[in-house]
Amino acid sequence: MTQTFYDRVAGELTEIDAQGLTKPERIIASRQGPVIQVAGRDVLNFCANNYLGLAGDERVTQAGIAAQEKWGAGTASVRFICGTLEIHKELEAAIAGYLGFEDAILFAAAFDANGGLFEPLLGENDAIVSDSLNHASIIDGVRLCKAKRYRFANSDMDELESRLKEARAAGARDIIIATDGAFSMDGYIAKLDEIRVLADKYDALIMVDDCHATGFLGPQGKGSFSHHGVEVDFVTGTFGKALGGAMGGFICAKKSVVELLKQRARPYLFSNALAPAVCGSSLEAIRIAQGSEGDALRTRLSANAHRYRNAMADAGFTLLDGEHPIIPVMLGDAKLAQDFAARALELGVYVIGFSFPVVPRGQARIRTQMSAAHSFEQIDRTVAAFTQAGRELGVI
Repeated sequence: MTQTFYDRVAGELTEIDAQGLTKPERIIASRQGPVIQVAGRDVLNFCANNYLGLAGDERVTQAGIAAQEKWGAGTASVRFICGTLEIHKELEAAIAGYLGFEDAILFAAAFDANGGLFEPLLGENDAIVSDSLNHASIIDGVRLCKAKRYRFANSDMDELESRLKEARAAGARDIIIATDGAFSMDGYIAKLDEIRVLADKYDALIMVDDCHATGFLGPQGKGSFSHHGVEVDFVTGTFGKALGGAMGGFICAKKSVVELLKQRARPYLFSNALAPAVCGSSLEAIRIAQGSEGDALRTRLSANAHRYRNAMADAGFTLLDGEHPIIPVMLGDAKLAQDFAARALELGVYVIGFSFPVVPRGQARIRTQMSAAHSFEQIDRTVAAFTQAGRELGVI
């Protein structure tokens, strides 16, 4: 019986590979940045979530080192036992203040933040209305909750209103509209201005996952809700992308909500506290992001995205529309996406082919991502490499 199990596992892996869906892990031998070392050579990196270019920033690195020297490697405990350090409270205050909320709660990962939000706040008499393209962590968090679930097509405000009507007609006590602030596979920005109107109309709360928005969208990079000039009730996010590139998640909300989550959120109660080094690096990244240097980095990021998008469109590639620095190059076939990524690496550009189950079947792509750290020359070299690969593989 034991061998039967392992034979089945091997068979599934073989099938995944035959469909072109294997997701290889390439080993990086350098810091994260616009140029990284892979397989013994320097290549251009155009697939990291390093929006502001702070993941390899020396100031961010040294802040993490200083925090580890002071506080050690970790707490060896969860927060409520003996795992809450002064630096944890400092980071909670910093991210809440940056984004304009009363308080914040930290998690070991942003996945845990979304996984821990819904179950403590909602019960079987409540409802969650969720966008169809929401991140897997929101989907899993909703599954852990007993609230009634509704779903609306991505950014379809008519369908959202229909679901809100259904939830109200069914007698829902409280309703939360849950959405990504920016959808990571497509680069679409949620229509939070329109969602705000509907939330007010149907007396609903709004939850936004801003992992792909915090630090660079909106004034001072406060996120997608700031980009649209609206207020929301809960923002989840990460320190693993624009804000330093390490790891760790957070929820910003009213103080009473944060207090309840600290009493009831299982990923918070049963996971070790965030490592001091991550906290130190994240604090320095927030300091940079919310100041004038952050404004300059955001301006550069926008210019880079504009240059790349225009050049790729002129070269004949199919791109998804948008204004986000995530710019998917649509290829359709999973095997083609893998072959394209492999050829691009041979030509000196590190990118990854995305395919099912990360994206829907038939919508395989190369998800390119701009960074403020990229130069125009690096962008032009990448477009040239993509153009060569595209011609060789019959994409353009």
